Amino acid sequence: MFTMLHPSATQRQDAEVIRSSELYCCAQDCVEMKCYVKGTDGKHSPIELQDGVGVILGRGPETCITDRKCSKKQVELVANIQRRVVRITQLGANPTSVGGVKLKHGESTLMNEDQTLYMVNSLYPYTVVFNNESPKNTGKTKATLQVNKNPSGAASPRKTITDFFNASTSESSKRTQREEDGKSEPSNKRTKFQASASKATENSEDSEEEDISRKLRELQEIAAKVIQTSTQASSDPPDPQRGGACSKDTWEEHGKLLVFNKKGVQPSSKIAGFDIDGTIITTKSGKVFPTSPDDWRILFPEIPKKLKALLTDGYKVVFLTNQMGISRGKLRPEVFKAKVEAVLDQLEIPVQVLVATGMGMYRKPVTGMWDYLCEKGNDGVTVKKEDCVYVGDAAGRPANWAPDRKKKDFSCSDRLFAVNLGIKFYTPEEYFLGWKKAAFQLPAFDPKALDPNGPLYDPSSSTLASSSPEVVVTVGFPAAGKSTFIKEHLVPKGYSYANRDTLGTWQKCVAACEDALRNGKRIVIDNTNPDVESRSRYISCAQKAGVPVRCFFFTATLEVAKHNNRFREMTSKGHVSVNDMVINSYKSKFVAPSLNEGYSEILKINFVPNFKDPDLKAVYQQFSEG
Repeated sequence: MFTMLHPSATQRQDAEVIRSSELYCCAQDCVEMKCYVKGTDGKHSPIELQDGVGVILGRGPETCITDRKCSKKQVELVANIQRRVVRITQLGANPTSVGGVKLKHGESTLMNEDQTLYMVNSLYPYTVVFNNESPKNTGKTKATLQVNKNPSGAASPRKTITDFFNASTSESSKRTQREEDGKSEPSNKRTKFQASASKATENSEDSEEEDISRKLRELQEIAAKVIQTSTQASSDPPDPQRGGACSKDTWEEHGKLLVFNKKGVQPSSKIAGFDIDGTIITTKSGKVFPTSPDDWRILFPEIPKKLKALLTDGYKVVFLTNQMGISRGKLRPEVFKAKVEAVLDQLEIPVQVLVATGMGMYRKPVTGMWDYLCEKGNDGVTVKKEDCVYVGDAAGRPANWAPDRKKKDFSCSDRLFAVNLGIKFYTPEEYFLGWKKAAFQLPAFDPKALDPNGPLYDPSSSTLASSSPEVVVTVGFPAAGKSTFIKEHLVPKGYSYANRDTLGTWQKCVAACEDALRNGKRIVIDNTNPDVESRSRYISCAQKAGVPVRCFFFTATLEVAKHNNRFREMTSKGHVSVNDMVINSYKSKFVAPSLNEGYSEILKINFVPNFKDPDLKAVYQQFSEG
């Protein structure tokens, strides 16, 4: 459970001073943490990694690796000592692996102390150590390591250092440091500073050390004050519209949903939701799709300030994104996770991130991600939709919607997501830049517009089930409702049933038709039967048996069929989804049935949604395609 504290602005400022002072190791027993990378074979001394500084390793004297499959610039390592992780980026051609995960050229991942880095082709294992002194086999490495300060290229250290770690020291700590010694103190000089601080009371003649001692005492007084006021605040009743802050960074997986809670995230009744790609970030390369995991930048300079203002106003900032590439194997989850953390580190705000990794209930514009947020991801605080907003770039805008001849939006899924939820929607330009609302177009098919009380079939004077032997041939899109209708209205009346999906081939369907007619039975052929040729097989069977044949033409449109397919995919366990290519293929082959083919009657069967479960009805009436 989260501790619910509500300190005042002054208390939060004091707390920030305390956190800043930790960089100076105020306490006399505080010792500087260091990071080392060491080969498990012990052939060379451990290599120290300075905080936030990229070091390139590969074939050479510093690693004692002579294998030519290992590049001289095989990997780049960047330590984040505060978080006790090292960012590994592969630079060489042959694969590096970390914790069993193989990296490709330009890919990055995070390495913990309990993981092993294999430099190339699962060989040359290395571990990282975070402690206060070098491991026992320490010794200064004689070879000069390559330290990246101003790199370039697709896997450049600028992308992997400044974008991912982005100055782990906060602005307030930098101000405190400048006030104390007049300039930024390099990390390799902090130990000297700590030593001088511990001797300040013994050497009162040194004015600089006296000043240090005075400031340390002030910090201790502030710390006591913050602890006292925080304890008092913890006993106060919590704000029902705002809960306690998340205590640490966490990733969770719930089926096809990934959830990241950044340390400091607080639940709230007010949610400000944002898409990520094209809304919070865009590519550095200028291309539509990123060329590497580090090919990103913040879309507009106004974004960080705007997001921080939302937090000040009591909003919870949430990113909600579709990432189909994960389920399709085109995007490694660990690579995407590292990218998300890098973006949030640059924004420097606590954010909750929800990621739909595949098709189904969680994928926008369907509201599954939002439902999870409200029911399980907001620490019990009730969300008020009237106070919520969603921002995204998939807004259904036509070509040239802006003066600089913008391309048409690739979809309308973000706008439809907000429509399904019933909350306010803005595009990034409208929300962050204050642009006027652009023109847009919603899909022609609205699932709410289907009439649940409409006629089942036309002409209404006809009879669905015959009392005499006959053949019924169905015609209609996949997911047009054929099987559901037939099993509800004909099979219970004694009709035999033949379906190609069940039997496997049309030849077996023809055989089943002939067998039923020989035994004086009625039979329905439940296939799509889009053209004259596919239908003629069963008409021929009826004519040979001397019985009538009728056509049940299911009139559901292409858009209705696709929507039904998405709905079945989301709600029917074990149901095999129909590929859009199959649905489109039916349309290309379709020839409208005619009495000239030999039918005694053609009934038009209308798609009429009927739900006994109100939850299923609510899902069906959502826009499912953007």
